[in-house]
Amino acid sequence: MGGFWNNRNVFVTGCTGFLGSWLSQELIHRGAHVVGLVRDWVPESHLFQNGGGDRVTLVRGSLEDLPVIERAINEYEIDTVFHLAAQAIVGVANQSPVATFEANIMGTWNVLEACRRISSVKRIVMASSDKAYGDQKTLPYTEEFPLQGRHPYDVSKSCADLIAATYHHSYQLPVCVTRCGNLFGGGDLNFNRIIPGTIRMALNDERPVIRSDGTPLRDYIYVKDAVDAYLLLAEKMIGNSVQGEAFNFGTAKPMSVLEITNKVLELMGRSDLAPLVLNEAKGEILHQYLSSDKARRLLGWEPVSSLDDGLRATIDWYRNFLSANH
Repeated sequence: MGGFWNNRNVFVTGCTGFLGSWLSQELIHRGAHVVGLVRDWVPESHLFQNGGGDRVTLVRGSLEDLPVIERAINEYEIDTVFHLAAQAIVGVANQSPVATFEANIMGTWNVLEACRRISSVKRIVMASSDKAYGDQKTLPYTEEFPLQGRHPYDVSKSCADLIAATYHHSYQLPVCVTRCGNLFGGGDLNFNRIIPGTIRMALNDERPVIRSDGTPLRDYIYVKDAVDAYLLLAEKMIGNSVQGEAFNFGTAKPMSVLEITNKVLELMGRSDLAPLVLNEAKGEILHQYLSSDKARRLLGWEPVSSLDDGLRATIDWYRNFLSANH
């Protein structure tokens, strides 16, 4: 099949992670040659569960190791880089800030520095986060808001985001930044996140646990819509018009943690399992959701999955995965 991605050499950091698995599989489907950076071997990764791992060239190494990254990009004549790998769990970041800073900040400058040194790279899409904005009084967040993270994970994303901007402005590196809302879908093995955690507990006939007081507002975006956003952004980077820009990707339909938990329970037919609200979360932003007007205007992107459809597909995935693996 023809098309933009056919026979293109693509490097994906975090290829066995949640978003990385879905993105890598879609790139393979579109005919790309995918090279993935892997630190830990995760046999339960969606990439391997779905057979995609057989068609990805895996490079073992960590983000903190610049020579490994540079060798991979050079040796496989990489054209496009998707930098997704990160220490992405807020609780882990609070407990281990230095390791989080090394992975998320040093890791970002290593990827960008390797790309700066190697002329084959034509475009880089770097995953930042809505958390990079920190706590803002005005909602929804737009791309012009200052990056002012306060807690370890948020700060790591603010820094990585700024480093991407400096590599663009100082070295004309063709990089764009994505800031997504909370991703959900099959393949997310971090069960301390609210959607997979709720699904697993409901399947075990247990009440789902909410660490906060249940009121924080978030954007919830289905993983396939996020994959489409990443690929579309990379394709639009052919000219210079969007290079150096950051884009929000969200639904602009915020829901509280309690609402999303109850929605999952309702779709599973388990509204009898009342959530257990602990109200003990620390170091998390209260309300956070995004305007995606810029992505609609400049890229022609908008999410196509309804929340209910995305959640149903997600519930089905976990039902199959957990019954097959346990």
